[in-house]
Amino acid sequence: MTKKIAISTLGCKINQFESAAMTEALAKEGYEIVPFSERADIYVVNSCTVTAKTDAESRRLIRRASRQNAEARVVVTGCYAQMSAEELLQTPGVNLILGNSEKKDIVSLLAEIGDEPKAVVSDISQRTTGEGARLESFAEHTRAFLQVQNGCDARCAYCIVPFARGASRSVTPEETLGAIASFVEQGFKEVVLTGIHLGAYGLDLTPKTGLLQLMEKVEEAALVPRLRVGSVEPTEVPQETIDFLSRSSIVCPHIHLPLQSGSDSVLARMNRGYDTALYRSVVESLVKAVPGIFIGADVIVGFPGETGEEFEETYRFIDSLPLAALHVFPFSVRPGTAAAGMKQQVNPKLIKERGEALRLLSEKKLSQYAAGFVGKELKVLMQKDAGGKKGLSRNYLSVLVENGAGRVNEELSVLITGSNGGELTGRVAE
Repeated sequence: MTKKIAISTLGCKINQFESAAMTEALAKEGYEIVPFSERADIYVVNSCTVTAKTDAESRRLIRRASRQNAEARVVVTGCYAQMSAEELLQTPGVNLILGNSEKKDIVSLLAEIGDEPKAVVSDISQRTTGEGARLESFAEHTRAFLQVQNGCDARCAYCIVPFARGASRSVTPEETLGAIASFVEQGFKEVVLTGIHLGAYGLDLTPKTGLLQLMEKVEEAALVPRLRVGSVEPTEVPQETIDFLSRSSIVCPHIHLPLQSGSDSVLARMNRGYDTALYRSVVESLVKAVPGIFIGADVIVGFPGETGEEFEETYRFIDSLPLAALHVFPFSVRPGTAAAGMKQQVNPKLIKERGEALRLLSEKKLSQYAAGFVGKELKVLMQKDAGGKKGLSRNYLSVLVENGAGRVNEELSVLITGSNGGELTGRVAE
C-alpha cells in the first residue's frame, strides 16, 4: 500500500527549495505526497530556527501532525533540528530528527524510523565541501532553481544561520555548468542560482573563484537564455560585477541587496560590515549601469536599541533610494545570538507600527517602479498561472498577457499597457 507523506516548510527560500527536492525524491520512490492538512502516514517538518517564535511554530506543527493521525511518524529536519536535536528527542510525537546535511538522504533514512525517537544529525561545522542540490521538475516547468552555495561565515548579531548551516561551501563551477545544461535539456528557459550566502560563492574552492566568474562561465558557454541570481550582500557587488551585469545578455536585471537598516548606528550594532554610504553607492551604480533593474532589499525593524530617530533615518534613507520593493522583518529574539543579550529591547507594539510603515513604503515603491514600464516592451517568460496568460519579466515583474494563452514556456516580447500596484498587463508585441 502506498504511503502518504506530507511536508510543511518554515523559513527561507533555501528551505523551500530543499523541501521541494525532498518531495521530488520521495515521489520518485512511490510515496504519495499530500497536503500537511490531510491525514498522512508520515509528516515532515522542515524547520527554521531564525527566532524563538519559529521554534515554537515547529513544535505546533509537530502537535498538529500527531492530532491528525496519532499513529503517524513525524520527522523533523532543518535548522531547528540541527541546533536543538536533544530538545526534539524529548518532544512528544517526534520519531526522527535529521540535520541539514541529512535531509538530502531522507528516502533512505526513513527506513530508520522506529518506536523510539532517533536523531541523525552530524556536526555541520565540519562540512567543508558543497553538495549540489537541484530540482528536476516544477509545476510551471519554466524556471529551475539550482543551489550552488550553502552555509555562511558572517557573524551578524541577530543571526543563528552560521551555526545551523555551517561554514560557506560551494559547488564547483564544473558541476554547476553541468546542472544548468541538464536543466536546459529538460526544457527550462531560466535557471535561478540560490545560496545562503551567495556572494561568498567560490571563496572556499581550490583555486578560489567567485560569483562573477561563475556568471561569466555560464554566459560564455551560452547554456541558458535567462540566468537569475538570488540575494547578494552589498559588499559583494564590486564595479567589475556591475560592469558585467550591464553587458550580459542572459543575467536578468534583478538583484536582492539586503539592507537591514538605514541607520549607520544600527548597522554597526548589527555587525553588518558596511554603512549607508556604501549601500547607496552600490544601488546608484547598479541603476545607472543596468537600466530598469529591479533591486529588492531586506529590512529588520525594532533591532535592540533602535530609537525613533534611527527608525526615521531608515525610513528616509529607503525612501530616497531607487529600490523596487522591500522584505520587512520584525526583530524577534533568537537565543544564542549576540542580539539576544542586548539591552533596550524595543516594544513589540512599536515594532509592529514601524514594520507597517515600511510595508506601505514598499507598496508605494513597487507601484511606482512597475508603472514606469507602461508603454515599453518587456521580455516575459510565460507560465501556467491565470490560464496560461501570466508570465515573469526579466526584471521580476508579474505580467498578465492578454493574448498570451497557449504559449507556456515561451519568452515573448510584451508591450506593457497597464499597471496595478506591482502587477502589469500587456499584449504580445506585433
